Amino acid sequence: MTAIRTARERAREELTREIKLEARRQLASEGAQRLSLRAVARELGMASSAIYRYYPSRDELLTALIVDAYTDLADTADAALAAAPTTPRARWRALCTAVRGWALAHPHEYALVYGTPVPGYRAPQETIEPAARLPLALIAVAREGRPDTPAQDTPAPPAPAGPLGEQLARLRAELAPDLPEAVLARAAIAWTQLFGMIGFELFGHLAGSFDPADAFFAHAVEEMADLVGLPAEV
Repeated sequence: MTAIRTARERAREELTREIKLEARRQLASEGAQRLSLRAVARELGMASSAIYRYYPSRDELLTALIVDAYTDLADTADAALAAAPTTPRARWRALCTAVRGWALAHPHEYALVYGTPVPGYRAPQETIEPAARLPLALIAVAREGRPDTPAQDTPAPPAPAGPLGEQLARLRAELAPDLPEAVLARAAIAWTQLFGMIGFELFGHLAGSFDPADAFFAHAVEEMADLVGLPAEV
């Protein structure tokens, strides 16, 4: 019975992989808004009723694709950090470059998670953890650039006040209690700048200006490292 069960599990895993692979093809050709379980089943030669045993709705298939995209991107970033030199600025550069490289290699998956929201789809709780891995990695590198014992004559940057200050205080308590709120704000600015810049490049908004965008991207990464407060390399 164990062998039969294992064979069934392997068959299910393989068919699940094929379903998601075909769904990604549809993302590329039709876009996320037109993703259809029936069309996926038809392309795989399945009965339309059979695919619902794997994904009961289009939204559940979308969720699986979103989780896969976030996870693959974060794994790529983690691998880049593991191979990077030990200085915070070099690690920041490696992380940002890896994110851009993944986006250029997976434009449709990038558009799925960072592009226009799919009408009628509401991301469930299970997408939050994989989505958070990359910003947490950026925060971790920003933390690496903080001195262990700041000089007495170097005042801490003032924390933003008002609603932003309240948001930062909450995020700091949850994510980075040892990081000043002003530095956390700068890391968030760099995070949104990174993805905005990649989105502009990916969706053709840099054509006629910074295209190809290699030099512009490299310069922006260094500027963002300065903003976050990472020490210069010597």
